[in-house]
Amino acid sequence: MSKKRNYKDSKNALVLTGGGARAAYQVGVLSAISKFVPRNHGIPFPIICGTSAGAINTTALACYSSCFHLGVKKLEWVWKNINTSMIYHSDGMRVFSHLAKGMLASFQADYANKNARSLLNNAPLRDLLNMVVDFKRIDTNILRGYLSAVSITASSYSNGDSISFYQSEESITPWFRAKRRGEPCQINSEHLMASAAIPLVFPSIKIRQEHYGDGSIHQLSPLSPAIHLGGENLFVVGVEQPKEPIHNKVNNPHPPTAATVAGHLLDSVFSDTLHSDIERMARINETIKLIPDHLREGAEGLKPISSFLINPSHDFNAMAVDYFSDLPLSIRLLLRSVGISNDSESSMVSYLLFEKNYCRELIKLGFEDAMEKETAIRKFLSLE
Repeated sequence: MSKKRNYKDSKNALVLTGGGARAAYQVGVLSAISKFVPRNHGIPFPIICGTSAGAINTTALACYSSCFHLGVKKLEWVWKNINTSMIYHSDGMRVFSHLAKGMLASFQADYANKNARSLLNNAPLRDLLNMVVDFKRIDTNILRGYLSAVSITASSYSNGDSISFYQSEESITPWFRAKRRGEPCQINSEHLMASAAIPLVFPSIKIRQEHYGDGSIHQLSPLSPAIHLGGENLFVVGVEQPKEPIHNKVNNPHPPTAATVAGHLLDSVFSDTLHSDIERMARINETIKLIPDHLREGAEGLKPISSFLINPSHDFNAMAVDYFSDLPLSIRLLLRSVGISNDSESSMVSYLLFEKNYCRELIKLGFEDAMEKETAIRKFLSLE
């Protein structure tokens, strides 16, 4: 039997973006990569960073970084057997009582203790995280050398900063930049709840004295945490997909509904900053090449960063249309009340469709997309 190997000496970093139920696509990509790694080896990314739903996948991998195959299998099992009630309350009584409580809360006095308001209540997600994620394993894997660092990014509603909560070796120090910083901590379910709190859809989370929401908000530099934690080869799983016609909506003469606009805003939050950051990094790499070697050696932190971006080959929104009826009736009625139907142009459905049939399709798509790039992925991650 070959010796169990870790990849601690590599500078590979995994960056997983957000997107609600769309994060199932990431699991498919990881499943494909696991085929390139021997069964008894650790995770090929000693640095892993996640935002929003990607933060949940990131933390799950960190807990099983000593055995990449096992971590991916466990993650895949959860996503392939997921249903909406595991993420947020979906029965009629609790859905509409939650909305009613939110409306009544607006009449409370300022001195009253108020709960965070939102469209949906994702309390079941906290129970799921505490049940399937063993956070104590993160420290163990760091001590055993299978993991250098893991970070979870959330957005502070209190001051507008992007905060990357990270757990790592002692050699990694906190960083402070304009509107973003890294904060060492022991990661727990509250950090994940905060990072995955899609604005308006899920309630904000209070950690110490600040209120946090989805990490994709205010995240001007999605690649920054991975670089600060020592990553030099960044493997990024994005969510930007080609636009495909949704049934008879090819040339819709009507103006966009509020739900359509909301969907576009979410798409912008989750994908636009990533591509601008990759573009900026490429320009910096070209600039570094122009600096003489003797000057570059004396400049701390001045080094080229390589990246590999994989995006879905099909439109999540078009795929979600076929599974709209899988949503519980109360959620479908709620969505219809704001103008979202089974053939709506809004991308909101693709974020909220935590149903196994849809998630299995995304996993399959991610697997196929990664397998098509097998040679390039092996080369980039030095898995040849």
